[in-house]
Amino acid sequence: MRPEELKVAGVIRQESGLKAEAEKANAVRTLLPGSTVGVLGGGQLGRMMALAGSAMGYRFVALDPAPDAPCGQVTPQIIAAYDDRAAARELAQRADVITYEFENVDAGVAALLTEESYVPQGSALLYTTQHRLREKAAIEAAGVPVAPYRKVGSLAELERAAAELGLPCVLKTATGGYDGKGQAVIRSEEELGTAFRQLVPESSSDKANEPELVLEKFIAFQCEISVVAARSAGGEVKSFPPAENIHVNNILHVSIVPARVPEDIQQRACKLAETLISGLNAVGLLAVEMFVTGDGELFVNELAPRPHNSGHYTMDACVTSQFEQHVRAICNLPLGDTSLLTPVVMVNVLGEHLEGTIEVLSKADEEANRLGISPKLHIYGKTESKLGRKMGHINLLCKDTGDGLSWVEQTNLWRN
Repeated sequence: MRPEELKVAGVIRQESGLKAEAEKANAVRTLLPGSTVGVLGGGQLGRMMALAGSAMGYRFVALDPAPDAPCGQVTPQIIAAYDDRAAARELAQRADVITYEFENVDAGVAALLTEESYVPQGSALLYTTQHRLREKAAIEAAGVPVAPYRKVGSLAELERAAAELGLPCVLKTATGGYDGKGQAVIRSEEELGTAFRQLVPESSSDKANEPELVLEKFIAFQCEISVVAARSAGGEVKSFPPAENIHVNNILHVSIVPARVPEDIQQRACKLAETLISGLNAVGLLAVEMFVTGDGELFVNELAPRPHNSGHYTMDACVTSQFEQHVRAICNLPLGDTSLLTPVVMVNVLGEHLEGTIEVLSKADEEANRLGISPKLHIYGKTESKLGRKMGHINLLCKDTGDGLSWVEQTNLWRN
């Protein structure tokens, strides 16, 4: 193991308090088709994982509190809360290997399962990525750059941190938050108090209840890219081509592959993701979101130790999908080929787009034919369609990503 890998592993072990006995219980195993994969979480990521793994001959069982969850529609489901330890033990009894499909799984349950079952991902990385300060420390320990940041626990600390980092800055909660939730952009000193009260509406001077926030220097980035890397239980590592991501209202709108950045930046991004997943000793997938500056620097923004929205393009455009790769990694099969077969634009279908999308794609699409595009629709099976809620996605296979973007632009569905 390289020095930086040892440093990261030391940070994680120290903070998570994992026991050596649990690590021994999770010695590398190879699980062949016919084995059962238990999934903590029953959302769309678990659904797509189960569909990919079932095609390989694996069985699945999910744990999710929502009846008729997306994953539960295609595989058996235990309906129980994520912190229900009896349900977690039932999952362990029914599965040969356990994985999770989102990082807000109760870390205590994950640790329990690590002791009582086979969880090749462990609970250390889950514990780390559930907390932005721990996550940033682990990234830095791997020798990978992040945006300058400060820990903030009070309005006075926020004011001092903003003076040190300079404005604009982004204030974020240390835990929770996704799709832009749990964060506020601060552009002037007058906005400091408002941003603090927005994230800590009932702030207290009581030290025991001191909030944990992170203030990050705003990076003037040219674009955001992400790389999904995979590492098998046996240590094999591969990464998928970088995706260029465009957000609308803090929710991922489209992912463009190949990313519209120079080839050397794409190669560095893949190398960076592979360094992180190796240094963290992660198993399964690790999605690494990065900012690309105008002078070609890369700064890691966030990590996700699971399949990722920006990796959905792999389902139709790569030799191996991210979901198949995740199953291969946790079962210690040889990792699949990650080569890109065709340029692709992935566009998210939110609640406000769902009805129109189904209507458009149920008819002959003259615009797609004219542009030479093949739209591949994926609907998640969520029971309630809400404004801003991810209900599905479309992979637009094309000769040039500009054609895919033209199709999105000329379809009125996304003109909100």
